[in-house]
Amino acid sequence: MNFSLPENLLLGVSTAATQIESGNVNSNWNDWYEKGFIKDGTDPSTGNDHWIKWKEDTNLLSEMGMEIYRFGIEWARIVPEEGKIDEKAISRYREELLLLREKGIKPLLTIHHFTNPMWFEEKGAFTKRENLHYYLELAELCARRFGDLCSDFITINEPNVYATNSYFFGIWPPAEKSFGKTLAVMENLAFCHIKAYEMIHKIRDGMGFSDTMVGCANHLRIFAPKNEQNPWHRLCAKLNSFLFQDALTNAMTLGKFAFPLKNFGKFPKGEYTDFIGLNYYSRSTVSGIGDGVRENSPRNDLDWEIYPEGIVECAQKLYDVLPRPIWVTENGTCDNRDKFRCRYLFEHLEKISCSKLPFERYYHWCFCDNLEWIEGNSAKFGLVSIEPETMERKIKKSGEFYSEIIKNGGVTAEMYEKYVADQEYRIK
Repeated sequence: MNFSLPENLLLGVSTAATQIESGNVNSNWNDWYEKGFIKDGTDPSTGNDHWIKWKEDTNLLSEMGMEIYRFGIEWARIVPEEGKIDEKAISRYREELLLLREKGIKPLLTIHHFTNPMWFEEKGAFTKRENLHYYLELAELCARRFGDLCSDFITINEPNVYATNSYFFGIWPPAEKSFGKTLAVMENLAFCHIKAYEMIHKIRDGMGFSDTMVGCANHLRIFAPKNEQNPWHRLCAKLNSFLFQDALTNAMTLGKFAFPLKNFGKFPKGEYTDFIGLNYYSRSTVSGIGDGVRENSPRNDLDWEIYPEGIVECAQKLYDVLPRPIWVTENGTCDNRDKFRCRYLFEHLEKISCSKLPFERYYHWCFCDNLEWIEGNSAKFGLVSIEPETMERKIKKSGEFYSEIIKNGGVTAEMYEKYVADQEYRIK
């Protein structure tokens, strides 16, 4: 059991600011903790101390052989109050970018990854069109202050997940349940992405750079009918896919706004991404409008189905919308004891390596165990563990495996026997 990676495929890891930095920055997720909505009681302000230990973490990324690194800025940190920019925070992010470049690690900067400063949240955040200029000012700030050190940007992470969890299911802040607001947020995020895409290019072009790459991190999953012979189940699979991901993807990628989304920005049909950003984790098996898990399927520790074939199937869906280089901006699994993550990595990277699609980058989620939103620290996705009392970083077996994959350009038979052969998924 072995494979070789495509020659032009770069490997690295992803993180998000709120999940690793620590600190009470008066964001909606700090507020969510204060209201008691983190399941295991994890306090985002006492997370992994990356804001302090960023040099140590960057050195560890280098030691592990990472070629690329996706990370985000904390909006509430660099704009703590409306109209007020924290220059010290800007300088600190610039230092991190400089060290990444010094270590030969190419950065991919995410501008918005689920979290809002409370001053923006209290205005209604992305539910109101009159608020969208605040996000665009943030995007402009990032392009102007970091654009000389970073060529690659993600405007918005998983806009469909943010919209549905916050405004449809009501399990994320601000815990509203409104189909109308869910659609409004999707429309507004599509507007923000397109405007930011054009603006970042214009700003970096003005700086004399021609290597700008801007896109969105799309969360896609396979929606499969519970019973293939049941026409209602087949229809629900298509409806779930359209409402959750397909309509929004078309709007943000091509400016094609289909009902129920409105093109209030009057954008012409065009091409509004330089790469396909794909966050892939699982398959949903459905018999109605909502989520579901296939019976007798391999599961991770959050009971998500493990379905490696889906990473190529979802990439193909996005490539069919607009053929662009494919960057897997997130892929990983909750494995609290690191018992099957090596197999997960092997199977997903093998599918990518066997595909004829133009995969150029793969960012494993996540670099280290961290705050997994409402799950807190109880759900572990990292290649590196964090000792909660001392903040000591320790590379897991799966992290060692991933480093060897990067070093060797694939998986040898010996590596398979050492890391993968004895690992099995839980079937449920």
